[in-house]
Amino acid sequence: MDRRRFLQTASAFTVSAAVAGCLGSAGSDDEPSNSQTQSSGVPSIVENRPDGIYIPSHIEGMKMSGTAEQGDYAFGLMYSYAHRFWNVNGDSTTLTEIEDDDAIHLMANVWDPETGTVLPDTGLSVEIYQDDSLVSQETIYPMLSQPMGFHYGANFGLSGDGAYTVRLNVGAMTTRRTGSFQDRFSEPTTADIPFEYSEQERNEISFERFDTEAGTNGAVDPREMEMMPDSRAPSESTLPGRVIGTGMSNDAQFVVTVIESPPAGIDGDGQYIAVSSRTRYNQMVIPAMGIEGTLLRGDETVYDGEFTRTLDPELNYHYGAVVDSVESGDELTLQVTTQPQTARHEGYETAFGGLMGGMNDVTLAVE
Repeated sequence: MDRRRFLQTASAFTVSAAVAGCLGSAGSDDEPSNSQTQSSGVPSIVENRPDGIYIPSHIEGMKMSGTAEQGDYAFGLMYSYAHRFWNVNGDSTTLTEIEDDDAIHLMANVWDPETGTVLPDTGLSVEIYQDDSLVSQETIYPMLSQPMGFHYGANFGLSGDGAYTVRLNVGAMTTRRTGSFQDRFSEPTTADIPFEYSEQERNEISFERFDTEAGTNGAVDPREMEMMPDSRAPSESTLPGRVIGTGMSNDAQFVVTVIESPPAGIDGDGQYIAVSSRTRYNQMVIPAMGIEGTLLRGDETVYDGEFTRTLDPELNYHYGAVVDSVESGDELTLQVTTQPQTARHEGYETAFGGLMGGMNDVTLAVE
C-alpha cells in the first residue's frame, strides 16, 4: 500500500485526491471482537484500536447523485454501500449495524452557496419517493468521516432498481450566527434531487481493504470533491486575530485566536476568544460540542463560563466567548463538557471522547 494514501502521526497535513469514499465504522463496549456486516464482505472491526484516530479496516467509494440549491442552502447527495457506524447520544456511543434490508448508505452535504461554508447543526430529514409513493423516511445523522469530514448520513432500504426522488428537508439553524450570516439560515427549506439506483452500479463502487495498516495511528486522506465544498477548518495562518496557542484533546485539535472586538451580532464589550476545533490529521471541523473555559490572570479569574457554538464567515464554525481582555501571562483552560454529538465512521469512533470516553482539558499559556 502506498503510504501517501495515509496521513501518519509524523507527516504533514497533506491533501490528495483520493477515490476513497465514506468509511464503515467500528466497535463498541459490548460488540463482539469479530463483528462483521452481514453480506457485504466488510472486514471485521479492528482489534486493539488506539485511543484516538486510526487508519480504518477499509474504505469505500461513492457515487454522486446530484446537487440542488434552494433558499439559503445548497445540497449535495451521494450514496455508497450500506455500512456500520457509531451513533452518539450524550455520553453514549452505540454501534449501528447493517440491517438485512439496507441497500445503501445515503449521504448529504449542506452548505452556503455564497461562501462554500459547510453548515452543521441544521437538522436534516430525508424522504425517498418512487412514482410518488413514499419508500422510506428518516431524520439522518450528522456524521464525521475521514475522507468527507462533516456530513449527514444513514442506511436506507429501497424497492429495487429504478428512478427515485430524494427530498431533503433542512431545519433552521439554531447555532449562533455572526457577520454576514446573522440573518441567514433561519428558515426551513426543502429540496428534491433525482436519484437513479442500480444494484449493479452500486456493486461497482470501489472497495479497498487495509490489512497491514488498519489500526495504526493516522488517517485516510480527505477526498477532493469538485461538486461540493469540504468541511476543512481555516488554517491557523488565515484565522482572524492573534492565535495564542493550540492544544489537543483526544485527537481534537483546538486552535485559539483572540480578536480585538466581538464579531457583528454578539453583544458585549471586550475581546473575543474563538476556539476553532478540528480533527488532528485532516483538519475537518468538529461541531456540536459543549465547551467551557476559564481565563486566569494570576489569582484573578477574568472569565469563567461557556464558549458558545458560533458560525462566522471568516472564523467558520467555532466556539466563542467575550472577555474583558487577554494579556501576556494569562492562562486559558478549556474543558469539553459534552463530546461532539455526531455519529462516527470507522477510524473516529475511539476519538473525540467516543468509545474510550472523556476528553482531557486543554491549558494554554498566553505569551
